[in-house]
Amino acid sequence: MAINNNTAPIPVRHRTAFIATLLTGTFSMSISQSSLSTAYPTFMRSFHLGASTVAWLTTGFMLVMSLMIPVSPWLLSNVKFKALFQGVVSLFAVGTALCIWAPTFTILMVGRLLEALAVGIIFPSYQTVLLTITPTNQRGRVMGTAGLVMGSALAVGPIISGVLLTWFPWQALFALFLVVALVVLATSTATISDVMTLHLTRLDWLSVVLAASFPVLLYVLSAATNGHMTISLLLLLVLALLAAVWFVHRQLHRDQPLLQLHVLATPLFTQSVLLTGISYIGLIVTTIVMPLYFQTVLHVSPLVSGLALVPAAVGLSLLNPRTGQMLDRMGPRKVVVIGMTLIVGGFAAMALLVGHLPLWLAIIGAMVTEAGNAFVMMPSVTAGANALPPALIPDGTAVTTTVRQLLGSLGVAIATIVLQTVEQVSGSAITGFRATFACFAVVGVIGWLLGLRLPSKAARAGRYD
Repeated sequence: MAINNNTAPIPVRHRTAFIATLLTGTFSMSISQSSLSTAYPTFMRSFHLGASTVAWLTTGFMLVMSLMIPVSPWLLSNVKFKALFQGVVSLFAVGTALCIWAPTFTILMVGRLLEALAVGIIFPSYQTVLLTITPTNQRGRVMGTAGLVMGSALAVGPIISGVLLTWFPWQALFALFLVVALVVLATSTATISDVMTLHLTRLDWLSVVLAASFPVLLYVLSAATNGHMTISLLLLLVLALLAAVWFVHRQLHRDQPLLQLHVLATPLFTQSVLLTGISYIGLIVTTIVMPLYFQTVLHVSPLVSGLALVPAAVGLSLLNPRTGQMLDRMGPRKVVVIGMTLIVGGFAAMALLVGHLPLWLAIIGAMVTEAGNAFVMMPSVTAGANALPPALIPDGTAVTTTVRQLLGSLGVAIATIVLQTVEQVSGSAITGFRATFACFAVVGVIGWLLGLRLPSKAARAGRYD
């Protein structure tokens, strides 16, 4: 039987400090996720390992993080938020401390997996909490600010990593994360409140085990992009798909599911989830394919190719608050259609001009597609949440985050397959990039058509007019 714990709403004067602490903690965890790839060569030298082994610092991180995302709604409903937040930050700090000490790669990996447990809980949870404590007609602005903070991590992560690794050993990178985590932990004692209503239920462990099918699917998609689909990968894919179907069936037929999938019965929410996934595909394909274009076609160094994406990430960060304010005023349809138009236009222009793009023009192309993401990602998340009753927002954000991860991985797999296949058939790298950009321009058109079906008016009183 559920037990309710009615929690008083957070006072308006304390909301700013609450949000600042919440976003600072999430921001530091986001940087830890995005900046580590810069240090791969250093890890390879320090532990005398190959690139494929070191890459598990990111692959393993993503798998564990994806496993925890479906569990986050249960945690928000069964653990007081202040204790949950401080527990997550403490877990992240312990994992980071292990990474600093790590005498072996195994210890470093354990530390990274502890960090991943924390990130998998906080990523959907911070969105849920922000949506819960913010009035409906102000959610666009607040989520836009969240997008600014999270988008900034994409821009500053590689820069911070590059600077620290230039002057200090790799442990300094984790030391920075640890210091920020400890400061956030200390600050949270005064700024974080118990803002979520508790509904105490038993944890469905079988559903947790079945939820592991989602990170396994991510692993198969990732492995398939790095090589051919082997028999063992194909078997793993079949088992993961069967477990995923069982997971969905179990959630739909339990009185107290781990993850309430009935949120997908709300058409506006389902459209918003798909739009979020499509915009994430555009973002992740841009951040992966463009550096390859810079290095393969324009023959610039890896450092220059990485720095060339910084303007796009900065533009994405700065646009997020603006698009959030537009959502509150104009409603989701106009905002999302603008974003999808930018994504389609950016990919189409690069498909037409590929081979004739100097570095500065290619940078602008990346900026256009990522700018489109700012008009789609957080506005779609907010529009979907506004279509749900407050009690289902935690499940909604977990579903959105899970689908986004799966579609993003699928997008990377498709981009890799199209790029490699067309290049091998045509014998031209330029033709491969043209086909890849054209493919995702078509994906953007699908998102554009979905955007036209969104409400034209802003949300009021928790629902759209």
